Amino acid sequence: MTARESVPPAPPTCAIGRAGLVTSPHTLASAAGRDVLRQGGNAIEAGIAIAAMLCVTMPHFTGLGGDGFWLLARGEPGDVGDDTPLAISGIGQAARHVPQALRDGGAIPSRGPGSALTTAATVAAWEAAYRVSREQWGGTLSWASLLAPAISAAEDGFPTSASQDFWYAYRAEEMRDASTWQGFAREFLPDGRAPAVGERFRQPALAWTLRRLADGGPREFYEGELATRLADGLHAAGSPITRDDLAATRVHLTPALTLPYGDGVLATLPPPTQGVTTLQIMGILARLGLKDCAHGSATYYHRLVEAVKQAFIARDRYVADPAFVDVPVTTLLSDWYLSEAASRIDDRVALDWPHRFREGDTVYFAATDAAGRAISVLQTIYFDWGSGVMAGDTGVLWHNRGAAFRPAGSAHPNALVPCKRPFHTLNPGMYLRAGRARLLYGTQGADGQPQTLSALLTRLIDYGMPPHEALSHPRFLLGRTFSDSRDNLKLERDAGEAVFVSLAERGHAVAPLPPHSPLAGQAGVIAIAEDGLASGAHDPRSDGAAMAA
Repeated sequence: MTARESVPPAPPTCAIGRAGLVTSPHTLASAAGRDVLRQGGNAIEAGIAIAAMLCVTMPHFTGLGGDGFWLLARGEPGDVGDDTPLAISGIGQAARHVPQALRDGGAIPSRGPGSALTTAATVAAWEAAYRVSREQWGGTLSWASLLAPAISAAEDGFPTSASQDFWYAYRAEEMRDASTWQGFAREFLPDGRAPAVGERFRQPALAWTLRRLADGGPREFYEGELATRLADGLHAAGSPITRDDLAATRVHLTPALTLPYGDGVLATLPPPTQGVTTLQIMGILARLGLKDCAHGSATYYHRLVEAVKQAFIARDRYVADPAFVDVPVTTLLSDWYLSEAASRIDDRVALDWPHRFREGDTVYFAATDAAGRAISVLQTIYFDWGSGVMAGDTGVLWHNRGAAFRPAGSAHPNALVPCKRPFHTLNPGMYLRAGRARLLYGTQGADGQPQTLSALLTRLIDYGMPPHEALSHPRFLLGRTFSDSRDNLKLERDAGEAVFVSLAERGHAVAPLPPHSPLAGQAGVIAIAEDGLASGAHDPRSDGAAMAA
């Protein structure tokens, strides 16, 4: 572990208010959302402004060339059965004409044009959310006005963040491969080098693209002149994505996937995301119980880790695009299935863990408005810096979500098939009581997402912590990572020596992380009290902030 992989422990930025509140991993994005709320905008409108700004200020984790996932909750409960949040699954589908080598079962590259196999649905998710805002939430702000702050930031520049600097440094050697990272240096390495922390970073090509979206609307990305330029740029780089593939990109709007927990209901995204996995973990923990378990004890961490193992085994066996395979969600969340999984957990012994790790980096943001309406959102370009491939001269960095597929022809449900949506680790969430959103939460971190959420949710719900406290406590990460290929349990060092010793005695191969390590995820939380008072924070492991309107 290098010094660059940790940040000095610091309390997360907190905010409290009744007129609306936002949280995001970048202060400029949080400010953009807060300003929308101050103008009278609703939570969705604030979210679109945040989302666009993050595509500019956190290009290593998100962008127009990626995917996006939204949960939307109305402020006032409606008719019985009408209070489930709306889920927007913005997942680009595999190209219609996948290269023959991949159709024959060849290995899918993790970077470069060969990994840019799926279309990008982030903008389509914004479109769907904006439609809900206008048609159901009384939204009045123009589409162009919501993108305006991001356009200014791309054109005029912004100070390079510590997070961006970290991922520049981490991938410095890889970035020199211009045949893989096609067009990357032109946009992200001005004058042949990475900008330093605090140095102004401009993206004029991205500003042009955002302006085209502002003027032409979101379908410009899929059907307009911009779509043609994107497709031409991807084709020139060697990606199989065509303009017809872009035009066929659609989001899926469904009721959220839910599970009772405590005196409320957890809500998240359905497959092909691992939302069902997070719900399984919490369902197993509900059956194990935590009342006899001191927070922060070795038993606390042991139960969370063992619940994660049980849920991940089911995830890797079943979760994929339900349009192509049967995903037995009802069974996976049934009482007998969760009870059986809980019964396999022994407080004294750790199960072996020889399963592969999925990496990926994302951004989480959330917002609530004065009417109590709420959004919980994750956006991604999969790995940090995505595929490394620029879509021509548009300033759009394309994601490598195609690398999440298993090889074509395999028996795995997530095997590559043309027009199929890949498995996704993203699963933003909400916790509701009596039909009202009370907690908004999510995190960056691929396989680490359900793990981080298990720690956050138990701290928020079972132990009654406020957001800033729940975010500050030590977290764990089970399995391999890009920086440590060992199948071990990584735990932030401030969990304490006694916890490390006790976990090792139970059979866990424990490895320390620095306190507040970025590898432990970058989460955000907003809590909404029954009287409407909202309190929020963003992770001390990030460059973000919560802000009240």
